[in-house]
Amino acid sequence: MGNIDHSLSDCDLEQDRFSRLRLLIGAKALAQLHRRRVAVFGVGGVGSYAVEALARAGIGHLTLVDPDRIVSSNINRQLHALEQTLGQLKVEVMANRCRAIHPAMEIVTHPCRYSSENAQELLAPGFDYVLDCIDTITDKIDLIARCDGAGVPVISALGAANKIDPSRVRCGDLFATSNCRLARVLRKELRRRAVAGPIRAVYSTEEFRPLTHAQPQQRTAGGSWQRVPLGTLSTIPSLFGLMMAGDVLKQWLEAENE
Repeated sequence: MGNIDHSLSDCDLEQDRFSRLRLLIGAKALAQLHRRRVAVFGVGGVGSYAVEALARAGIGHLTLVDPDRIVSSNINRQLHALEQTLGQLKVEVMANRCRAIHPAMEIVTHPCRYSSENAQELLAPGFDYVLDCIDTITDKIDLIARCDGAGVPVISALGAANKIDPSRVRCGDLFATSNCRLARVLRKELRRRAVAGPIRAVYSTEEFRPLTHAQPQQRTAGGSWQRVPLGTLSTIPSLFGLMMAGDVLKQWLEAENE
């Protein structure tokens, strides 16, 4: 086996870090990604995978917002959830992962829940794109409506729980989804706020599967965001997160080529 070259300079490492991406999109587009500012609200099963995909794509700034600490029930589906990270803040674990991937990235963490009360402060820095990976319906509505009103592009993760078929996951307009209970609720409430779309969203067309347990246990993290926890397969939230990041990157790269 060949020896690893430990003589590479920091500059060489930085150049090599994104060499395969540079081959695909070119140096100019890569430089544009380095200048992009993205906020991810909710760093759980969906958000954690979206965050890492953006970091590996060379995004220059990430703001991460989530109040929760990692618990054992997160391990089946959340990228940062490991035996050794239990009890740690999700935003801090993800920030450390991102720094290990892309040390030059600027990362801001907010270990708090997004709400209408702190929305102005959290959105004040200004972002090129916002990823809504929030569990709470009221907060999702508020975030989407604020971004739409301010002209900030936003993409929303819809219902990933109680689904098992990855081939049914789609990316499109929230106002044109099918078989998504959460989307129906969001559409109704967003229209009340004069939001008519289009709003980018990742969703599944698979029918909602009933829980096999008659009396599911109460959720142990996130307060009263959900009345009861829902069943989740490892592949679906991760696919949602990767598709969200992929859709954002695709939009930027296609615009760069026009």
